[in-house]
Amino acid sequence: MMKTSFALFAAALFSLAAHAQTAAPAAPAKSGAPAAVATPAASSCEARAVSSSGKPLTGAAKTSFIKKCEGGASAAASCETKAIDKNGKPLAGAAKTSFMKKCEADAAK
Repeated sequence: MMKTSFALFAAALFSLAAHAQTAAPAAPAKSGAPAAVATPAASSCEARAVSSSGKPLTGAAKTSFIKKCEGGASAAASCETKAIDKNGKPLAGAAKTSFMKKCEADAAK
């Protein structure tokens, strides 16, 4: 009797563990608006819009993430071209890091 109970318990436990590890299918978007044409930056940001637990972001969190992601890409490119010292040479190391941080913060305002 004890072996049978243990076997049933073990089988139930393993089936629950297997079920918990399978990924749920992604639900289609329920928007009435037509889908916008995705740019390469947007599709990259869409793919990276994932929570720390691995689940896709939704709602306001997703919107905020994509806005930061797309804005950061253009600001970084703009700041990269401006990262030049007074002699016309590209900044490097700590000077570049500091400049980029300040430039991107100013661009976000």
